[in-house]
Amino acid sequence: MATIYDLKPRFQALLRPLNRRLARAGITPNQITLAALGLSVAEGLALAAAPGAAWPLLLLPGVLLVRMGLNAIDGMLAREHDMQTPLGTFLNELGDVVSDAALYLPLALHPALPAGLVFGIVLLGVLAEMAGTVAVQVGAGRRYDGPLGKSDRAFAFGLLGLLLGLGIAPGLWPSVLLGLTALLATLTPLNRVRHALEARQ
Repeated sequence: MATIYDLKPRFQALLRPLNRRLARAGITPNQITLAALGLSVAEGLALAAAPGAAWPLLLLPGVLLVRMGLNAIDGMLAREHDMQTPLGTFLNELGDVVSDAALYLPLALHPALPAGLVFGIVLLGVLAEMAGTVAVQVGAGRRYDGPLGKSDRAFAFGLLGLLLGLGIAPGLWPSVLLGLTALLATLTPLNRVRHALEARQ
C-alpha cells in the first residue's frame, strides 16, 4: 500500500543542496538527529503545558514538517558524506520513537480527544518501528511498509492539530480520525512482519 514515505526521494532531492552546505560546515548526522529530538520534546512540552490551547496545536504541523526534513537530512548526511556510525544508528531509531511519544502523548490531555486512542496509536507506532528494525535481524532489511508509517502518523496528527487549532468544533470527527488512524496503525506492524518473512523465502 502506498504511503507518504514513497515521496521521500523527491523530498530528499529538494533538501540535497542544504544537505551539501551542512556537510561543508561540519555538521554531523548525530547533531541533526538530536536537534530533531529537541524540537519534538519542546513542542510536546508546549502541548502538555497548555492542553487545548490553539497556539501549540497550530505549531504542531510545522514542527512535524521540520522534523521530517531533519530526519531526511541526517540520513543523507550519513550515507552521502560517509558519516555513518553505530551510535548514529541507535540515535536515529530511538530518536524517532522518543520524538513520536513526546509529540503525540500530550494530545491525550486535550479535553476533546479520547486519551485511549492517542495512547494506543503511539504504542502501535512503537510496535511498527520495532517490527521494521527486527526485520534486519532476520535478513529482510529495514522494513517501512504501511499503511501507517512514521510520515503517515505525522500527517494524521498534524491534521488533527491544525483543525483543532483553527477552532473547528471537535464533535465526533476527532474520534473518527483517531479511530481510523488506530486501525491503520494496527495493520502496519503486521504487514512489516509478514513482508519481512516473505522477503526471506
